[in-house]
Amino acid sequence: MSSAAPSPVMAPAANEKPSVQMCKGINGLDKVVLREFRGSSVEIYLYGAHVTSWKNEHGEELLFVSSKAIFKPPKAIRGGIPICFPQFSNLGPLEAHGFARNRFWSIDPSPPPFPVDSSNKTYVDLLLKNTEEDMKIWPHSFEFRLRVTLGPAGDLMMTSRVRNTNPDGKPFTFTFAYHTYFSVSDIRNCLVLTGDTCNASLPGETQKQSEVRVEGLETLDYLDNLQNRERFTEQGDAITFESEVDKIYLSTPTKIAILDHEKKRTFVIRKDGLSDAVVWNPWDKKAKSLADFGDDEYKHMLCIEAAAIEKPITLKPGEEWKGRQELSAVPSSYCSGQLDPRRVLQGS
Repeated sequence: MSSAAPSPVMAPAANEKPSVQMCKGINGLDKVVLREFRGSSVEIYLYGAHVTSWKNEHGEELLFVSSKAIFKPPKAIRGGIPICFPQFSNLGPLEAHGFARNRFWSIDPSPPPFPVDSSNKTYVDLLLKNTEEDMKIWPHSFEFRLRVTLGPAGDLMMTSRVRNTNPDGKPFTFTFAYHTYFSVSDIRNCLVLTGDTCNASLPGETQKQSEVRVEGLETLDYLDNLQNRERFTEQGDAITFESEVDKIYLSTPTKIAILDHEKKRTFVIRKDGLSDAVVWNPWDKKAKSLADFGDDEYKHMLCIEAAAIEKPITLKPGEEWKGRQELSAVPSSYCSGQLDPRRVLQGS
């Protein structure tokens, strides 16, 4: 497939399933399903341009969506990948995380060319433009184009392009995040590994390793949202979890990895145009206060959000900003040595 304008539904090869399908989701909401012939898939609701499912070729779900998520406008969907625009969290006058995640987007049948290779990839282009109601709370004219792409290896790519279409010559400023909820085994516990099962130096020795850990953010500065956004510097070799966390890491690398010991899986997040990264888990007390979140579901999710927060984006009329994230899931095991996380972060 070329990068020229795609049709909303692209015809499959004769021996493959349809690559793009429009259908009804929960409560009759429209959604788009992307399928790769090896078996991976992605589901996107037009409500919020919200990715709610990303499955690998074995049909395993890689994203977390709460069992109590409310698929009913104007409530935002809890889980998956909400789009935070034009405001992240409560850092501004709008409702938390802005309004893009609870607006109905349209499929763009003839988007402008994207400067990315779209060959052998299944994708859909979604479009959001300001309404009169939006102008009352955020008085700016814009076009937000989102391309969601499923690659041949099952990678999920999301490319956002925001253009200032203000007719009055005024610039506007916004913050942004892909609020990605990853599915993990159990964020709380440490495994105790014996010398017989892993790499302890002597038989019978024990060795503790965290079930879920984040690599790539060590030694970086962050703003702690649980401490009035005070600035700190991350310590230690990796980020592990023992309590609620809500941090904005600053000037982050283009790659971050989430290692999940029990699932023998590593998520790799690659990002462009998004200098920050948010790490969030509500833990038990906060989870119980969220009506659309199960009391114990915090154990099985972790948000790592590619974001632009510390330095908001400012666009003059006619200017365009692009922010991209690519997610991949790599089979891995601490014990087998199949994956060196630093090699993942430093490699291609």
